[in-house]
This record gives sequence, C-alpha cells and structure tokens, in this order.
Amino acid sequence: MSIPIHHEIRKPALELLKNNDVIKLKEFEQPLSKLFNLAQDELSEMYDSGNGPIFYDRISWALSYLNMAGLVQKPKRGYYQITPQGLEILKTPNKINDYINKELQNKSQTQIKHENNIQLTKEDIKELTPNEKIYSAFEDIKASTYSDIIDTILSKTPREFEKIVVSLLQKMGYGGEIENSGEVTQYSNDKGIDGIIKEDVLGFGRIHIQAKRYKRENRIGREDLNKFVGALAGTQSNKGVFITTSSFNKNALEYANSLTGVTLVLIDGEKLAQYIYEYSLGMQTEQIIEIKKLDSDYWDVMEDDLSNAVKDKE
Repeated sequence: MSIPIHHEIRKPALELLKNNDVIKLKEFEQPLSKLFNLAQDELSEMYDSGNGPIFYDRISWALSYLNMAGLVQKPKRGYYQITPQGLEILKTPNKINDYINKELQNKSQTQIKHENNIQLTKEDIKELTPNEKIYSAFEDIKASTYSDIIDTILSKTPREFEKIVVSLLQKMGYGGEIENSGEVTQYSNDKGIDGIIKEDVLGFGRIHIQAKRYKRENRIGREDLNKFVGALAGTQSNKGVFITTSSFNKNALEYANSLTGVTLVLIDGEKLAQYIYEYSLGMQTEQIIEIKKLDSDYWDVMEDDLSNAVKDKE
C-alpha cells in the first residue's frame, strides 16, 4: 500500500484520539502505520530533499489541520487531545475534510494571492500554476506555524507572555539601540501596565504595554481597554499597545479608533503570531528553497545560431 496523504490520515487520527486521552505526536506513527498496512521501507521512506520521513510528516500535517479547524487541541507542545467538536464530527466521518476546508476558509487561512492580487482558495488548487501552488503551500505552512505559536504561548505562564511581548516590540525596532530599552513591570501592583519600552536614552518617550494571555475563544471588550487607557493616564503617557492571544470584539475596536490624544494599538492573536513569525522571535529557518530562472542579461547578449533556426523550420 502506498503512503497515505494527510487528508486520509485525519479520520483515523481523530479515532485514535477518541479512544485515548492525550497522545504524543510520535505515538501516532505505529498504530497508523499498522492501520494503513505500511511496510518498514514505506514507514522509513524519506523525502528526496532529505527533509524527514514522509509518513511522519504527513501525520504531523493531518494533526495540524485538525488543530486549526478546532477538532483537536494541544494541551502542551507536541501533544494532542480531541475536542468536543472533534467528537461530534466523528459521528459523520465522511464530512471531516469538508468541515476542515470550510473552517479554514472562514478563518481566511487557506486564501492565497496571485501576483495580481486575485484571491484563490483550495477549491481552485487544480487550476493553479506551479508557482501559485508553491505560494499556496507556503501560506498553509505559515498558517500551521501561526497556530503552533499561539498554542506554545498558551502553554507558558502569563509572566512569560509579558516577557515575550516586550521582546517582540524590541525585535520590531522599538527602543532602537538603547540599552535595556524593554522592561517587564513588577508582577504585583503593576497598575495595569505589564511592560514598558523606552524610546529614547533619557526615557522621555515611552510605550506602555498590556498583555493578556487568553484562550482563543475569549474576546476582549471595551471595558478592558478603558481600564488600560486609565492606567496610561496615570503614567502621563499617550502611547499604548494592548496585545492578546485572543481577539477584540466590535465595541473594543470602535473604542480604540475613537480615542483622541491617546494612541492605542491593538494586536490580536493572529497578528501577534504573524509578527513573531515575521520578526523571527524564537523562530529558526527550517529550509530554504531556491527557484532559479535564466538570466536574460547573460544569455541574450550571445549570438544566436540562425542557421539552426532555419533548419528547424524546414
């Protein structure tokens, strides 16, 4: 039997999780290989690029899509657990892949953009050019990594999250070359300020930070922002950044946009993950793929063999 693609692994992976509490990624390999009747050489077959075993990578991708669609959760890094929605979808297993595709489209995580800014979705994948398929795969990889970033943050303490957001703003260039430009405030009696970025040597300009490590489904409202703005007033600062792993409701967004005299920047979980990825905070490059094309400046100056061109036409 050939090695199954990740779409085919999703259902049996969910069924394994249904019958177990928490499973480590590596522990999926043996039971799934038996289910698909894989020979040892298929189980150990590597990508031509050398980028790891094929079957193990496809298990990882199957679980990643299940996680992004909310059918499984990760209580800690590298461990998986089925969610109530995952148990529910198993009652109609033939709908698992359609459900995942729909969920990812709703979250705008499967959309890619052509060079001309034409939006494409998974349904159009067969019509894509090879370059577009590469861009599509790259967007899928980023979406999966964004999800891993938030899962990992949620597995850390709120104090560690405060340190992360201060480090992120420094990575983004805030504080410049100032030594010790970032500061995490005292854990107790912080008066609503979790971190501070000094914008100049003497500390005249400061950015104050509020960091809320909330579960994805939580939504921050106007009341939380109002408290933070009040805390800013006590510091005589007019610059604040409110960062969360969750999201902001409509009232909160409208409130932030209506403020005068105070600059309040909101960063939700999706944007936070993008910034962490883009500015390589706690990230490492896994692989670089070089795609080359002919250099016309090199080749076009060479003399063409017109005699061969004529013969080819005859």
